[in-house]
Amino acid sequence: MTASRIAALGHHQPQRVLTNDDLAAMVDTSDAWIRQRTGIATRHIAAEDETVADMASAAAGKALAAAGLDPSDVDLVVVATSSAVDRCPSTAARVAATLGMTAPASYDVNNACAGFTTALAAADHSVRAGAARHALVIGAEKMSDLTDWSDRSTCVLLGDGAGAAVVSAADTAPGTLPGIGPVVWGSDPTRADAVRLAGAWQPRFAQDGQAVFRWATTTLAPIAEEACRRAGVAVGDLGGIVTHQANLRIIEAVVRRLGAPQAVVAQDVVDSGNTSAASVPLAFSKLVERGELTPGAPVLLLGFGGGLSWAGQVVGCP
Repeated sequence: MTASRIAALGHHQPQRVLTNDDLAAMVDTSDAWIRQRTGIATRHIAAEDETVADMASAAAGKALAAAGLDPSDVDLVVVATSSAVDRCPSTAARVAATLGMTAPASYDVNNACAGFTTALAAADHSVRAGAARHALVIGAEKMSDLTDWSDRSTCVLLGDGAGAAVVSAADTAPGTLPGIGPVVWGSDPTRADAVRLAGAWQPRFAQDGQAVFRWATTTLAPIAEEACRRAGVAVGDLGGIVTHQANLRIIEAVVRRLGAPQAVVAQDVVDSGNTSAASVPLAFSKLVERGELTPGAPVLLLGFGGGLSWAGQVVGCP
């Protein structure tokens, strides 16, 4: 078995930006109310004809270019999404066709907001086992399709976008941190109804916000600590923390309990809202693009949400 690493990242967001003031003209809310409870200022909304596969392909193309790879080099495509309309062919197959890949394995993962980190672990395992040498892992969501725009408690939260990572085989010296550390993942099925996309298509996003907040702020820090332990990295040595961008209050509470004052903490939720499976790679890619993370620094990735599920790992920053 070999090691794997994240070779490059890429992201895409739709052009249309929806502000809190825009939402205040649609429902009984205000910029101050939204910022106080969620930290969100804006979110990006896809055009009617822009699909999940379109956004995923755009992000993946940027990641491949950053990695210096040709589409024919890719052996595996995994897309994490819970909002794609088509069940078959998979969104991953659509991406492969759009980018002109030859014969990659391709499949989708639906683990809601923990989808990208779950898919990243699956790709890592495939590379380690020798089943792939270069994999594309993508989180892409069009949450605007699933939004009840008359519900002020949920319509203020959601946005659209995609983020992608190229995962490649890597050689590491004995005793050193691999590019992608061991995953810590699981779920609490007894809380499965806390976040829902249920019913015939077109479903609507719904959640028990208080239950999710209490669960996230009490459960996630120990999971993050375990991911660091399995990777052999002290929490105090983390260079960055990229959690699911659900709510700024949740992010701040988890990081405060974790205790990593030196780490750069992703807060893309302020500009992008909750983009479900896209949020971790989207936020991570932006931090790298802006040069806010040191190449090679250990970065904690932590996805969590519907299920209630979680998946997290420590990775080396590309």
